[in-house]
Amino acid sequence: MWQNLVVFLIVAAALLHFCTRYLPLAWRRRIVALLARRGVNQDKAAKFFRITPDCGSGCGSCGSCESDAGDKAASGESANPGESAGARRRVITLHVQR
Repeated sequence: MWQNLVVFLIVAAALLHFCTRYLPLAWRRRIVALLARRGVNQDKAAKFFRITPDCGSGCGSCGSCESDAGDKAASGESANPGESAGARRRVITLHVQR
């Protein structure tokens, strides 16, 4: 009896860890929205699922609706003004000895 309970708790913890870390961002946002509708604090749930809290109104104050960062990345511009294009890409050179 106790063994089954312990195994259940371990599997539940592993499933919770998987859901908070490895699920796609859109799925995690849906889970947080569902929990918020059920009465769970949205800010705490968003922090737990590692996403930014969504205001839901589309006002742009939370930064989740902005597409400026995506436009800069697509055009090759850096989000940080002091960062060059070469600093973002790192190349590891391998020296083969025979």
